[in-house]
Amino acid sequence: MQEFPLLSLAIWLPVITGILILLAGEKRPGLARYTALLGSLLTFIVTLPLYTRFDPAAAGMQFVEKRPWIAPFNIDYFLGIDGISMWFVLLTSFVTVLVVITSWTNIKKKVSQYLAAFLIMEGLMIGVFAALDAVLFYVFFEAMLIPMFLIIGIWGGPNRVYATMKFFLYTFLGSVPMLVALLYLYFQAGGSFSILDFHTVTLGMTAQMLIWFAFLLAFAIKIPMWPVHTWLPDAHVEAPTAGSVILAAIMLKIGGYGFLRFSMPILPDATRELDWLMILLSLIAVIYIGLVAMVQEDMKKLIAYSSISHMGFVTLGMYLFNQAGVEGAIIQMISHGFISAAMFLCVGVMYDRMHTRLISSYGGVANTMPIFAAFMMLFSMANAGLPGTSGFVGEFIVILGSFEVKPLFAIAAATSLIWGAAYTLWMYKRVIFGPVANEEVAKLQDANGREILALGALAVFTILMGVWPAPFQEVMHASVDNLLSQVAINKVIP
Repeated sequence: MQEFPLLSLAIWLPVITGILILLAGEKRPGLARYTALLGSLLTFIVTLPLYTRFDPAAAGMQFVEKRPWIAPFNIDYFLGIDGISMWFVLLTSFVTVLVVITSWTNIKKKVSQYLAAFLIMEGLMIGVFAALDAVLFYVFFEAMLIPMFLIIGIWGGPNRVYATMKFFLYTFLGSVPMLVALLYLYFQAGGSFSILDFHTVTLGMTAQMLIWFAFLLAFAIKIPMWPVHTWLPDAHVEAPTAGSVILAAIMLKIGGYGFLRFSMPILPDATRELDWLMILLSLIAVIYIGLVAMVQEDMKKLIAYSSISHMGFVTLGMYLFNQAGVEGAIIQMISHGFISAAMFLCVGVMYDRMHTRLISSYGGVANTMPIFAAFMMLFSMANAGLPGTSGFVGEFIVILGSFEVKPLFAIAAATSLIWGAAYTLWMYKRVIFGPVANEEVAKLQDANGREILALGALAVFTILMGVWPAPFQEVMHASVDNLLSQVAINKVIP
């Protein structure tokens, strides 16, 4: 038992800070900004010991907290992390700090409510990654939709109502079958909602298949996989910059995390039986969605489709059932958290000045914003998978894992590097290089101190992970080994 409740503090500190900002009202937006920055910084500091005190040799859960919650139904306040979930908690706390910094001046309406929504959502997302009780997980999983619903619906673009409703209905309705599956597992586990107890349940193949598809619907929409991906480009286009950053960097990863924590260890036989389906859907996402990204005229929509293509790499790696594939998938999710956050921030920097996201409205930005152009070049190269950046590491490890299973998978997946370079660098060339396109571009001012701070922090981790991935990978070896041993077990009732 952990003597100090670090996970509880990481969850509830931002939530309480957000509530306090709400209670303070809208009369003093400056106070709200500084309070939000302090709350997010303290949360990030609280999560750092999760890495420094983590035991990479242990496969089980660490920093465990368990207390009775709804005793008659054996529902507990049960928290813990392993080498798979730890990085997602750190990523969430890190990105939220950057979101607060970059939202400092570009939000004028209802500043307190805006910042409070992000802080409350931060706590709920950390709760998703730390929850070891199925009901607690489901509460966090659903509750985090509410702040994002409000962020897009209130501070979004002209079609925000349509995008918000589509986002909410897709993600909410997709999780209803998951709730039914969790209730069924509760009874099969002898009246326990512990996710770790679910891992030991023995089920018939029919039950496994039905539950597997229930989980697939919930997590495939969240990640999102083709063909249930259509809500994401609409949500990204209408969301404010910070909303897109959180959506791409953190919320998409919850779908991938769900496969690792629920589908694979609880339903190993169904997972092995249907691996062909996941690999097929993943390769379609990698290739087809990559081609769709090439024809986009809106920068945000292009990056949104790019995210779907990169998440195809994630699900492909998971369902290869080897060490390289699963670790590559996790590394790819962490890397995408840095790169997608940076790409959406770059678009936000230009949108704040020009109020358009159309590629055709730009050209020659490097002439007036050289520092910004250098940052965007780094992140564009990382998005295309350039060696030496984090974008290369995860994809390369997944491709290695694919070769171990079937070289054809690796060849098909590797085409993503071609499409990624094509759509990302073509966008960069049209926006940044060439003569100054119009008078508005000629008047642009280079990135300010806050923007440089946020982009610089993401640049450090993008390069660090690209040249020295060992610190990111070492902590997950034991947990991934344990997961693969669970997937290999035959749990079907004779």
